[in-house]
Amino acid sequence: MIGVKEYLGNPDYASLKDARVINLCSSRRYLSLGYYYSLLAEARGHKVIPSVRTIQDLSRKSIYSLSTADLDRRLHTLFKRSQRPPDRDRFELPVFFGRCTSDELQGVARELFEIFPAPLLSVEFRLRNGGWRIASIRSRPLTRLSAEQDELFIDALAHYLSSRWVKAKGRKRFRYDLAILANPEEKLPPSNKKALQRFIRAAAEFKINAELIGPGDFGRIAEYDALFIRETTRIDHHTYRFAKRAANSGLVVMDDPDSILKCTNKVFLAELLGGRRIGTPRTVILRPDNLTEAEETLRYPIVLKIPDGAFSAGVFKVENREEFERSAQRLFKQSDLLLAQEYTYTAFDWRIGILNRKPLYACKYFMSKSHWQIIDHSGKHPREGLAPRRAAKPNAKGSPTP
Repeated sequence: MIGVKEYLGNPDYASLKDARVINLCSSRRYLSLGYYYSLLAEARGHKVIPSVRTIQDLSRKSIYSLSTADLDRRLHTLFKRSQRPPDRDRFELPVFFGRCTSDELQGVARELFEIFPAPLLSVEFRLRNGGWRIASIRSRPLTRLSAEQDELFIDALAHYLSSRWVKAKGRKRFRYDLAILANPEEKLPPSNKKALQRFIRAAAEFKINAELIGPGDFGRIAEYDALFIRETTRIDHHTYRFAKRAANSGLVVMDDPDSILKCTNKVFLAELLGGRRIGTPRTVILRPDNLTEAEETLRYPIVLKIPDGAFSAGVFKVENREEFERSAQRLFKQSDLLLAQEYTYTAFDWRIGILNRKPLYACKYFMSKSHWQIIDHSGKHPREGLAPRRAAKPNAKGSPTP
């Protein structure tokens, strides 16, 4: 334990490298010593919780209530299903590094810590208009803990430190720490396990410590120097929240929040490519009132696309007006705009990777067998396209070499 005045005034602490700081000051109001504790820790390049941004986010309900709307809905559903709902219209829950005394609310506590990474939180829940809501979130002073809460805090602190901060003895020194966000539960991940392991090995050769993290590691973002997202990105999704927090924390992020906002939307891309006069299949931005115009511009078969689909999902080929209207009507329930494109046969898609405005790679994604898409979703399980086998080279005797 280091006193706040000692940490702020002793130049030896300013020169520490790779230091982790946990700010337990009882007051972190704006421009207080507790506030400066986190502010100077960030200025020194130390990895601190809570960060100044978290302190600010917790300072006003108008800010943090935007981040807890989904939790409010989950909370209401949770208590509605519970065998033992609270017998009062308000209660407080202490949260220590994402842990709490209630097994039922453990998921909520963990998610609150992911949104607001702070050592001690006091969360007030209130029953209003028939539904439970988060009424307030405050930093909880260490001095106000009971004996039972002291024990829980120490256990939570030990668990938090052991999860990432304690480095193995003799660990190889790295220039940077890179987090790779991947979800083992994703059915069609952008990178499979073998590709991720190869990336980790390649990063080590450049003295970059690459580690896999998952959707539950939102609160650990500030521990890294960069974030590489290898999960399918969406706007209303944790991948966007990860990218946003990483970018706000000054990390290098791929994909960055702006790219996710723009490049996951095919309507945006169609408009951008058209404005730059880049050749694409003929495209019509489809509204419920211009189906006939699209039909006259494009010949059947027509490909309909939901704007934010990925990996061949939300993409349909229609052969006639009846199929066109039926598919469009179904997709308009998800988006006010769709994309209609002429169907152009190809055995594969070209994928061009560009990094820092420079071409990095070119590769082919082959269509699924006997299907017109890279991934065939028509069966019980998705089927991916595979690269055709290379032709065998003849050996010296003229026989094929396997």
